[in-house]
Amino acid sequence: MIRAEGLTKSYGEGIPAVRGVDLAVPRGELCVLLGPSGCGKSTLLRLINALTRADSGTVTVNGRDVRNTPPELLRRGIGYVVQNVGLFPHYTVRRNIAVVPELLKWKKPDIEKRAAFLMELTGLPKNYLDKYPFELSGGEAQRVGVARALAADPPILLMDEPFGSVDPLNRERLQRSFLEIQKTLKKTVLFVTHDVSEALIMGDRILLMREGQIVRSGTPREMVFGEGDAFSREFFGAEMALKLLSRYRAQEACARAGAEGKPGCSISADLPLSDAFAMMLVKGCDRLTLTRDGEDAGTLDFYSLLRFFREGGRNDG
Repeated sequence: MIRAEGLTKSYGEGIPAVRGVDLAVPRGELCVLLGPSGCGKSTLLRLINALTRADSGTVTVNGRDVRNTPPELLRRGIGYVVQNVGLFPHYTVRRNIAVVPELLKWKKPDIEKRAAFLMELTGLPKNYLDKYPFELSGGEAQRVGVARALAADPPILLMDEPFGSVDPLNRERLQRSFLEIQKTLKKTVLFVTHDVSEALIMGDRILLMREGQIVRSGTPREMVFGEGDAFSREFFGAEMALKLLSRYRAQEACARAGAEGKPGCSISADLPLSDAFAMMLVKGCDRLTLTRDGEDAGTLDFYSLLRFFREGGRNDG
């Protein structure tokens, strides 16, 4: 759905921000562009969205060269979410969400129906539709930004550090919330971040960038456990194996149903594996009873957790 070939872009004194990049993002994939600040991630996103013109190379979206696609047609098919949200301060939430549908001349009842659907999808109360951006918290404003990007139901989302300005607790909530949205909508997403933990949680696939080039790609597990060069090994670090636990739910590594755990050692089956592992350490037990709605949902032990990772995880490429 998104393809770039030989993409190069330089600024100022001719130092390339993007150097000969090739990439392909298939339909329905959440692909993360990861790398240190200044490595060319945001420039690459702007090239794909035709907000910046490449010096050389091509970008195609749905088989169309972006250079030959009218901007208004290109924008209809691409939602864009940025770190600082960029909501219009003098518009209500309702008007902010309606901007693109109004440009596309949707009927008012259709816009209202879409806005109500997106408020529910992003976990915002419907009475927030009449609030202004200054009345929202950072996390709430970011949710509105996602809703606005989804307003015209574009097949593609470009997300540039979308949760970077939000505090850690709300950032984790936004990440989980967006992943639930993605399960429902199955958009093609190119997601920019410099946060390794975020990349491991969010990505179906990760593209690691350095000095304007993609130097490594793979699933989150491949990026953590696979061989890589010195830069890649240093960037991820051994501790990222623990961070990878946050990607999975305790239920996914469940050993078996109906077994007894150590008394007092129980945890919700829907919590991340990282929480389960932390409880094992804190409680000094190597087995947990998993629960859901107050009922026994199985058992998680240390060895089943290790086996889960040896097998590569059920939801990881």
